[in-house]
Amino acid sequence: MTTTDRRTALRTGAALLAGSTLAAGCSTAGAVAHPARTTPATPTAHPPASAPAPRAFPGQPAQVTHGPRAHPRVALTFHGQGDPAIARALLGEAERQDARVTVLAVGTWLDEHPGLARRILDGGHDLGNHTQRHLGINTMSEAEARAEITGCSERLRRLTGSIGTWFRPSRAARASPLVERLARDAGYPHVLSYDVDSLDFTSPGAPAVTRTVLGEIRNGSVVSLHFGYPDTVAALPAVLEELDRRGLRAVTTTELLS
Repeated sequence: MTTTDRRTALRTGAALLAGSTLAAGCSTAGAVAHPARTTPATPTAHPPASAPAPRAFPGQPAQVTHGPRAHPRVALTFHGQGDPAIARALLGEAERQDARVTVLAVGTWLDEHPGLARRILDGGHDLGNHTQRHLGINTMSEAEARAEITGCSERLRRLTGSIGTWFRPSRAARASPLVERLARDAGYPHVLSYDVDSLDFTSPGAPAVTRTVLGEIRNGSVVSLHFGYPDTVAALPAVLEELDRRGLRAVTTTELLS
């Protein structure tokens, strides 16, 4: 299939999915979180022991916003929540263009779609923790915030054998000092932030998402994107094609900092 045909197919799929109920973004205003399931689904049994674990990167701050500026690499990071069909379309398109991404998964989303954890890892992508219920973690008590972090990390461990490679706070670009400490206590040496916000969760249209990302991205950038939004599916082919034209390689965050 040609790039044009592939983009057309993705846009068609996006239109069909547009009527679905979509996950809220990480904006601090007007977003509605998905409620926690009272009876979480049982994760798949016998997780492999080879899933990557968090790593400490000497010289990097506790909260990482970007990688080295001297290398032509970028990290596309996705907040993992929403329609699984959109998630699979985004992963498939990235892989078709030889790109690898980082997915920060919400625990309740993993409860509903446990097979996506292995799908992400099997595609060569990073998988991390985006809290259990995707609520405003920076405003929680210490006990509540700890439960949000460990609830998701436990699900990741049961599904993959690892707590995931990264932690990103929910409803905030950066973690509060308390949340940063709790993440470190849970086993994450760094909190993953970003320096480019695609604003795709505002549903501005695919051309706007493309313009925002390509207008701000540069060597070492970490881009915030979301599963669950058709605009992102439709924008990704053009974003990846332009990155390739500029000589910027889309890699996992782990590779970006290695």
